[in-house]
Parts: sequence; C-alpha cells; structure tokens
Amino acid sequence: MVADRARAGSYGPDPAGLRIALAFTTAQAVRHAGRAQGYRNEVLSLRLDAAVGSCAVEPGELPAGALDDCVGARVDELLDHPLAAVRVAALDAYLGHCRPHTSARGARTLTLPAGSSLEKSRARAAAVVRLLPLADVRRVLVVGVVNSLLEQLRSSGAEYLPCDLKGGVTEWGEPVHADALARLDDCDAILASGMTLGNGTLDPLLAHARTTGKPLVLFAQTGSAVLPRLLGDGVSAVSAEPYPFFWLDGGPTDLHLYGGGAR
Repeated sequence: MVADRARAGSYGPDPAGLRIALAFTTAQAVRHAGRAQGYRNEVLSLRLDAAVGSCAVEPGELPAGALDDCVGARVDELLDHPLAAVRVAALDAYLGHCRPHTSARGARTLTLPAGSSLEKSRARAAAVVRLLPLADVRRVLVVGVVNSLLEQLRSSGAEYLPCDLKGGVTEWGEPVHADALARLDDCDAILASGMTLGNGTLDPLLAHARTTGKPLVLFAQTGSAVLPRLLGDGVSAVSAEPYPFFWLDGGPTDLHLYGGGAR
C-alpha cells in the first residue's frame, strides 16, 4: 500500500517531520462553448513546500473545518485523518515533494498549448487516449465521464461504456452506468479518473486489471503523484496532472505521462 510505504519513509523523509503550510479549496463550474452539458468541480489541495497535493470531492461535501484540520498539521497525522479527501491530498503532497515528475522517474512531460477551456480539454483528452493500446482494444470502460475523452474515443473508432456514480447521459444521449464494477467483464481496457482513488472505487478496478491483465489507464488530477507508484501493479499508464489544472489557466500547462504508448 502506497500510504504504508510513505509512513515507513520508503519514498524519502519521515512524514512525521513535515508539516502542511497551506490548505485551500478550488471550486469551478463550466459549460464549454457548443456543449449542451456543464459540470462543477471542487478540489481540496494541500501545499508542502513547492508541492501541491489534491483530491477532488463532490461539491459541498467537504466539512467547513477540514482546512483548519490541515494547516500546520504533520503529514503523518493527515495520512490517518478520518476524511478520505484529506488523506489522499496529504499523500499526494508528500509524494509530489519526495517524488516530483521528472524524466529520471519515467515521466514524459507534455505541455498543453494555451487556448480556451474546450481547446485545452480536447488536447488533454488526445494525450490521455493515446495511452490506451487502442489497436488491441474493442471496448473501453470509462470510469468518470469526461465528454472530451468520449469524443476522442469516438473519433478513434473505439467503443466505450461510460460510467459515473452520478449516472445520467453523455453529451450524445448515451446512458451513463452508475455501477462500473458491474460492467468490468464487458470491456477490454479501463480508462479511469483519479477520483476513484478519493471515493474508494479504485481497488476493485486494480484487482480486476491484475487478475485479467487488462490495460488500466488513469487520468489523474486527484492523486497525480500517488498513482504513478502503482505502475506495473495493475496500472499500465498514468496521465498525471498536478495543480494548477488545465481548466484553471488559459496559458500552457503540463501533463506528465507514464507508461502506455504516448510519445
């Protein structure tokens, strides 16, 4: 378990000797030009020196006192916090501090060009989908619906099963399945959001990928420094996107790509 290895100091300094200096939330609502649907995001972020660790939460879910719990707290304390979002953000900040995204650690940095929110969303989607071995895949289970990712899969000719805990429909009127685990046997590859780490749904996906050998690609704003630690242990590729995310800045922003076929 990544958190246990962090507590043991396997990645660097003892977490008990490090304190979080800054805690903040970021909330946004967006509906891209030309799209019929919009959505909202809320993210908890913790800063440890130069690193920022993040975990997305459902809007309005985070208790008012969560930020106060984090400021000045030791990292090891936050790794045992009762809120999953705090635990994930603290682990992400710690690993971003100890294991930054560099070529020496296997990261291929891709700079998304400046542009509108939709242009940047599509550029990110193209990079993420290239991590999938689409030539060998008939149907992709998409866990965490992002319409730009579905659009990219459609343009590549891949079939997909869109899944999200909220259910609903896609931009193209396709039903979104609320129970991704029930559809695992219907896919050849899995493309999942880093939010699965924060909401507790990642472990069954990892177990399925380990058992079947199916590619599991993660696109991560939540836990962007955590999920690369799972490469080769159920995860085949990761698009890691630490704060600030593409939707926060109209200028160039970076993705760090691990594994997969992207070059």
